[in-house]
Amino acid sequence: METVLVSGVAYNKDEAKISVMRVPDQPGIAAQIFSPLSDEDITVDMVIQNITHEGQTDMTFTVPRADFKKALKIVEETAGKIGANGVQTNESIAKVSIIGVGMRSHAGIASKMFETLSAEGVNIQMISTSEIKVSCVIDDKYTELAVRVLHEAFGLDNGQVVQE
Repeated sequence: METVLVSGVAYNKDEAKISVMRVPDQPGIAAQIFSPLSDEDITVDMVIQNITHEGQTDMTFTVPRADFKKALKIVEETAGKIGANGVQTNESIAKVSIIGVGMRSHAGIASKMFETLSAEGVNIQMISTSEIKVSCVIDDKYTELAVRVLHEAFGLDNGQVVQE
């Protein structure tokens, strides 16, 4: 019996991306950025911290679109307090994920996803992985295309597409 590595494709168009630029790369900075959001019951989903350059780094994360304005106000205040070089945002994103048990133990699943999106001209802004899921943040205008081509690439004839 063949093992199904990818069993479904999911998407979420209800997120926004916030980037805090050139924050000091030192202990406690992430807590200073995320604690005020947590205090206001704002859920943070994907988080990426870039490589340090000259003692500074960029931190990018997603929040629910419904909380975006409130989160942005909090993050802008925090950015000023910690000496960041500004905040950039994008409300026109979507998260597209492939899901399947055992994906982590099989090489090539993530690269096939990335190649499939690239072949359609879909730029990946963020990547997150877990034991059973690979998620990419993309421009929301490409959501339906991304879902369709990933469905085809992984042979998901059952049409299993889930909105997160």
